[in-house]
Amino acid sequence: MHHFQLIALPPTPFAPLFTLSDQALAQQGAQRHIATENTGYPCRISLEDAQQGDELLLLPYEHQPAASPYRASGPIYVRRGAVQRVLPADEVPPYLSSRLLSVRAYDAAHQIVDASVREGTHVAEEIERFFSNAEVAYLHLHFAKRGCFACRVDRAS
Repeated sequence: MHHFQLIALPPTPFAPLFTLSDQALAQQGAQRHIATENTGYPCRISLEDAQQGDELLLLPYEHQPAASPYRASGPIYVRRGAVQRVLPADEVPPYLSSRLLSVRAYDAAHQIVDASVREGTHVAEEIERFFSNAEVAYLHLHFAKRGCFACRVDRAS
Protein backbone atom coordinates (compact mmCIF):
# COMPACT_ATOMS: atom_id res chain seq x y z
CA MET A 1 0.00 0.00 0.00
CA HIS A 2 1.22 3.49 -0.87
CA HIS A 3 0.26 5.99 1.81
CA PHE A 4 -0.57 9.60 0.97
CA GLN A 5 -1.05 12.97 2.66
CA LEU A 6 -3.36 15.71 1.42
CA ILE A 7 -1.71 19.12 1.82
CA ALA A 8 -3.82 22.20 2.63
CA LEU A 9 -2.60 25.70 1.88
CA PRO A 10 -1.19 27.76 4.77
CA PRO A 11 -3.31 30.79 5.81
CA THR A 12 -0.41 33.24 6.22
CA PRO A 13 -0.19 34.57 2.62
CA PHE A 14 -3.95 35.13 2.48
CA ALA A 15 -4.74 36.67 5.89
CA PRO A 16 -3.64 40.24 4.98
CA LEU A 17 -5.90 40.20 1.92
CA PHE A 18 -9.00 40.13 4.12
CA THR A 19 -8.12 43.66 5.36
CA LEU A 20 -8.18 45.09 1.83
CA SER A 21 -11.13 46.99 0.41
CA ASP A 22 -13.16 45.36 -2.35
CA GLN A 23 -11.60 47.84 -4.79
CA ALA A 24 -8.06 46.89 -3.71
CA LEU A 25 -8.96 43.20 -4.02
CA ALA A 26 -10.31 43.79 -7.52
CA GLN A 27 -6.99 45.35 -8.53
CA GLN A 28 -5.40 41.99 -7.64
CA GLY A 29 -8.05 40.00 -9.49
CA ALA A 30 -9.72 38.90 -6.24
CA GLN A 31 -13.29 39.11 -4.95
CA ARG A 32 -14.89 38.98 -1.51
CA HIS A 33 -17.78 36.51 -1.16
CA ILE A 34 -20.19 35.50 1.57
CA ALA A 35 -21.21 31.84 1.37
CA THR A 36 -24.90 31.64 0.54
CA GLU A 37 -25.12 27.91 1.31
CA ASN A 38 -23.10 25.17 3.01
CA THR A 39 -21.66 23.73 -0.20
CA GLY A 40 -20.06 25.32 -3.21
CA TYR A 41 -17.38 27.31 -1.39
CA PRO A 42 -14.46 24.88 -0.86
CA CYS A 43 -11.74 26.45 1.30
CA ARG A 44 -8.21 25.37 0.31
CA ILE A 45 -6.85 26.13 3.80
CA SER A 46 -9.31 24.09 5.87
CA LEU A 47 -10.08 21.49 3.17
CA GLU A 48 -13.76 21.82 3.94
CA ASP A 49 -16.72 23.71 2.54
CA ALA A 50 -17.45 27.08 4.08
CA GLN A 51 -20.73 27.38 5.95
CA GLN A 52 -23.49 29.78 5.00
CA GLY A 53 -22.52 33.29 6.12
CA ASP A 54 -18.74 32.66 6.09
CA GLU A 55 -16.57 35.30 4.42
CA LEU A 56 -14.23 34.05 1.70
CA LEU A 57 -11.96 35.43 -0.93
CA LEU A 58 -12.00 34.12 -4.48
CA LEU A 59 -8.58 34.82 -5.94
CA PRO A 60 -6.04 33.59 -8.47
CA TYR A 61 -3.49 31.17 -7.05
CA GLU A 62 -0.38 29.76 -8.71
CA HIS A 63 -0.75 26.11 -7.72
CA GLN A 64 1.97 24.88 -10.08
CA PRO A 65 4.81 27.42 -9.80
CA ALA A 66 7.52 25.14 -11.20
CA ALA A 67 9.43 26.25 -14.28
CA SER A 68 7.88 23.71 -16.62
CA PRO A 69 5.32 23.74 -19.42
CA TYR A 70 2.75 22.75 -16.75
CA ARG A 71 3.17 25.96 -14.76
CA ALA A 72 -0.38 26.96 -13.87
CA SER A 73 -2.67 29.09 -11.77
CA GLY A 74 -6.37 29.28 -11.22
CA PRO A 75 -9.12 30.46 -8.90
CA ILE A 76 -9.41 29.26 -5.31
CA TYR A 77 -11.53 30.13 -2.29
CA VAL A 78 -9.95 30.81 1.09
CA ARG A 79 -12.03 31.45 4.21
CA ARG A 80 -11.43 34.23 6.71
CA GLY A 81 -9.86 32.85 9.89
CA ALA A 82 -9.39 29.35 8.47
CA VAL A 83 -6.74 27.20 10.14
CA GLN A 84 -4.53 25.01 7.98
CA ARG A 85 -5.90 21.51 8.21
CA VAL A 86 -3.50 18.64 8.72
CA LEU A 87 -5.23 15.39 7.86
CA PRO A 88 -4.11 11.95 8.95
CA ALA A 89 -2.41 9.91 6.24
CA ASP A 90 -4.77 8.33 3.71
CA GLU A 91 -7.78 10.45 4.73
CA VAL A 92 -10.01 12.01 2.07
CA PRO A 93 -12.45 14.52 3.61
CA PRO A 94 -16.00 15.19 2.31
CA TYR A 95 -14.62 18.37 0.72
CA LEU A 96 -13.17 16.01 -1.91
CA SER A 97 -15.13 12.78 -1.62
CA SER A 98 -18.37 14.56 -2.55
CA ARG A 99 -17.05 15.91 -5.87
CA LEU A 100 -15.83 14.73 -9.27
CA LEU A 101 -12.04 15.13 -9.25
CA SER A 102 -9.26 15.39 -11.78
CA VAL A 103 -6.07 13.70 -10.55
CA ARG A 104 -2.79 14.86 -12.09
CA ALA A 105 0.46 13.00 -11.41
CA TYR A 106 3.77 14.88 -11.71
CA ASP A 107 7.35 13.65 -11.75
CA ALA A 108 10.31 15.34 -10.02
CA ALA A 109 10.79 17.58 -13.09
CA HIS A 110 7.17 18.80 -12.72
CA GLN A 111 6.00 17.06 -15.89
CA ILE A 112 2.62 15.33 -15.95
CA VAL A 113 3.16 11.59 -16.25
CA ASP A 114 -0.46 10.46 -15.77
CA ALA A 115 -3.92 11.89 -15.19
CA SER A 116 -7.48 10.72 -14.66
CA VAL A 117 -10.94 11.80 -13.60
CA ARG A 118 -12.60 9.98 -10.67
CA GLU A 119 -15.53 10.37 -8.36
CA GLY A 120 -14.21 11.62 -5.02
CA THR A 121 -15.49 8.49 -3.32
CA HIS A 122 -12.88 6.53 -5.32
CA VAL A 123 -10.00 9.01 -5.32
CA ALA A 124 -8.04 7.24 -2.55
CA GLU A 125 -7.69 4.16 -4.76
CA GLU A 126 -6.60 6.34 -7.67
CA ILE A 127 -4.01 8.12 -5.54
CA GLU A 128 -2.63 4.78 -4.42
CA ARG A 129 -2.53 3.56 -8.03
CA PHE A 130 -0.57 6.63 -9.16
CA PHE A 131 1.87 6.36 -6.26
CA SER A 132 2.59 2.75 -7.22
CA ASN A 133 4.53 4.31 -10.11
CA ALA A 134 7.96 5.28 -8.71
CA GLU A 135 8.21 8.03 -11.34
CA VAL A 136 5.36 9.97 -9.66
CA ALA A 137 6.68 12.55 -7.18
CA TYR A 138 3.39 14.23 -6.19
CA LEU A 139 -0.20 14.75 -7.29
CA HIS A 140 -2.56 17.64 -7.71
CA LEU A 141 -6.30 17.24 -7.23
CA HIS A 142 -8.63 19.57 -9.10
CA PHE A 143 -12.40 19.91 -9.07
CA ALA A 144 -13.14 18.39 -12.46
CA LYS A 145 -16.20 20.44 -13.37
CA ARG A 146 -14.55 23.87 -13.05
CA GLY A 147 -10.92 22.77 -13.14
CA CYS A 148 -10.00 24.60 -9.93
CA PHE A 149 -7.06 23.39 -7.84
CA ALA A 150 -8.23 21.53 -4.71
CA CYS A 151 -5.01 20.41 -3.01
CA ARG A 152 -1.62 18.77 -3.39
CA VAL A 153 -1.03 15.15 -2.47
CA ASP A 154 2.36 13.91 -1.27
CA ARG A 155 3.59 10.44 -0.40
CA ALA A 156 3.36 9.67 3.31
CA SER A 157 5.45 7.15 5.22
